[in-house]
Amino acid sequence: MSLKNLKYTALFAAISSAITTPVQADDDAEAFRGLERISVTATRRVNTVQDIPVNITALGGDVLEDNRITDLVDISKWVPGMTVVDQGGRAPSPIIVRGLNTGSLGPTGENGGGGTVGTYLGDVPVYVDLHMYDMDRIEVLIGPQGTLYGAGTLAGAIRYLPNKPSFDGIEVIANGGLSQTSESDDPNYEASTIVNLPLSDTLALRASVGYDKTAGFIDYNYLVREAGVSNPQPDFSNPADVAANLRSKEDANGDETLFGRVGLRWTPADNVDVNFTYYYQKDKPEGRTLVHRESFGTGKYESGYRFEEPNEMKNQVFSLEVEADLDFASLVVALGKTDYDEIGQRDQTDLLLNFEYGYEGFPSFAAFTREVADEDTFTGEVRLVSQADSKLQWIVGAFYNKFEVDSTSEEFTPGIPEFWDIDRPDNLEYMSFLDETIKEKAIFGELSYDVTEALTVTLGARVYDYEDDVKQGFALPLLDGEPIDIIFNTSEGSADDDGSLFKFNAAYQATDDILTYFTVSEGYRIGGGNAVAPCDEDLELQQNVCALPNELFYDPDETLNFELGTHSTLLDNTLEFNAAIYLIKWDKPQVPTVTTNGSVNITTNGPKAESKGVELSSRYLLTEDWMLFGTYAYTNAELTEDSLKSQQDPDDGNGPVGGEHAYDGDRLPGSPEHQASFGSTYTTELNGMPLEFGYNMQYTGDIYTKLGNHDNGETLGGYTLHNLSAKMSYENWDFTLFADNFTDKYAVTSVRTDFSNVREVNGFDLRRYGKYINTPRTIGLRVKYNFAN
Repeated sequence: MSLKNLKYTALFAAISSAITTPVQADDDAEAFRGLERISVTATRRVNTVQDIPVNITALGGDVLEDNRITDLVDISKWVPGMTVVDQGGRAPSPIIVRGLNTGSLGPTGENGGGGTVGTYLGDVPVYVDLHMYDMDRIEVLIGPQGTLYGAGTLAGAIRYLPNKPSFDGIEVIANGGLSQTSESDDPNYEASTIVNLPLSDTLALRASVGYDKTAGFIDYNYLVREAGVSNPQPDFSNPADVAANLRSKEDANGDETLFGRVGLRWTPADNVDVNFTYYYQKDKPEGRTLVHRESFGTGKYESGYRFEEPNEMKNQVFSLEVEADLDFASLVVALGKTDYDEIGQRDQTDLLLNFEYGYEGFPSFAAFTREVADEDTFTGEVRLVSQADSKLQWIVGAFYNKFEVDSTSEEFTPGIPEFWDIDRPDNLEYMSFLDETIKEKAIFGELSYDVTEALTVTLGARVYDYEDDVKQGFALPLLDGEPIDIIFNTSEGSADDDGSLFKFNAAYQATDDILTYFTVSEGYRIGGGNAVAPCDEDLELQQNVCALPNELFYDPDETLNFELGTHSTLLDNTLEFNAAIYLIKWDKPQVPTVTTNGSVNITTNGPKAESKGVELSSRYLLTEDWMLFGTYAYTNAELTEDSLKSQQDPDDGNGPVGGEHAYDGDRLPGSPEHQASFGSTYTTELNGMPLEFGYNMQYTGDIYTKLGNHDNGETLGGYTLHNLSAKMSYENWDFTLFADNFTDKYAVTSVRTDFSNVREVNGFDLRRYGKYINTPRTIGLRVKYNFAN
């Protein structure tokens, strides 16, 4: 899509922060002639999107359902300024808002996608890409949200708001779907059920359960038949040699998701509302959406990996939210506990070959990892929100969070012990463990004062402190020479810090339909220690895994945001147009990198950066039955100072881009400069049955894979995806026919490592470098039946 066409798209419109068709999205949503507005609680008060001085996008439950929005990758296509790099379901994809990202593209290795955006289930922080089903709405706040939301909201926050149990009556809904993805041999299918049951006048239950099976479209055609025995790179001109050593698995990147939620609502008094929620989600992705065309000459939908790469991730969230109306204020107490378990396997052959430690001398060398992680989080928050009819309004609260992680990683090298004449029957070559506990405490508050009927000024602050205790160890059983015992090199460390954040907001209601605001806000992310032992003074020449002095710890990073925005409702409530311009200064940005010795993932601090840009969103009701919507975002994110770190200084580490320098003006990786969406819905009738047609497109501009594209970075070209749908309703039935990516666009969405890994090591072709691709055209049918209607 050219910039010329992009400008025309932006002129048409660009979805309002409440991207939704005119449907009721909340029990408290007000009915308007023309466009309907959605109520949100992102500011801790109930109000509509158009009436709060915040850059926010809200997606109602019907929009999520009608547009098949099930995860954060889907959400990002509807939010100007937000990018979620699509890397398939095997590992969380990076969440990037307003370009605030310094890490090279690739798997994050973190449950929640890591980075600069916080995610919440109601008021409880969660570290999971929730499968969105039976949701009232999703709220996405753009820009630092440190005062009200705390750590991890350097660039924004995402809130999942599920439907609460209702006292209005029994509701039973069943959903099913069947679809086919080109390049897949098997179909995709889904099934889910929702039950709402009032148990008494004060007690209600709402439960949902669902299962999604997504067929893969990447073939793993180079799997070794027996690790350590089979030749992973046989004579490909000899079919018999290939068949003797390799096997294939078609559509090896499929995914299964089992999800469910139980909500119990209790109103013991008119002024008390108690909600308990249990959420369960289990994902079983089978492999990566990664191809090795450049590094191994594979096909467009073919991986070069030698092992299958299954992963299993289980998330459980327990939350208790109590809200009490105290007349002068609303009291909210929110408690949450999350449990995350993961076990997975990866092909590790290329990393070890790349070290050239001698593994390349074994003709049948192939290695894999097994990784296990257990994460537990407890969160508590209490706050008071004033309710008096006064010029002065206030919010005050306290917050506590405890995060614990226990993880292990093992590398196996089948056949190497026998080849090197080492007594190691389990083939274990490397093992590491991590035990980490992070505790954070904070108090926060906001004061708002109506200077005039049109002008309101808000001041906010948050005071916090945290501590991070880390114990880690690694072992090299293959080199230690012990047949059974594992001898760990163990180290412990801790980091702590405290600080404060501030916010200023001035909102001016020029007319009943035009709101203008100016915001200065801060965000932060905690620092900590890296889970790697320090290097000895005399590094051994053999394999070593250790951290240099500058690789042991990293500092907190902070953002300072200046933003001018407007929300406007025009043409008798048929046109909404929202806009924001901003400048964000980023101090000590945290940079994911690897240790100089052993290439272990760590975090360091990089040079200062900034992001500036424009975000537009609008929707226009042409007639009562026809609506247009769209978004546009321009993002210019770059360094504002040089970083001259280099491997030439042995104590300096890798720096923000490997061993190369980085310079003032270098573009940050991972997000496009230009991003846009456009869509339309049209409603009519066919023989008295409601019929709705929908079309939407999303344009993603080119992105850099590395900071400034140094260290063999590259530019991934932009692309546009088109989607169509048609929904017909008959009595209690809804039938939706859809075609996602109906032009079957083939696009590269991310990469793993870089071109420097396209090389040969003693006859082995390295397959570390690969490209993630998008999902091919998918055509399907969804059916919904509401038993209660």
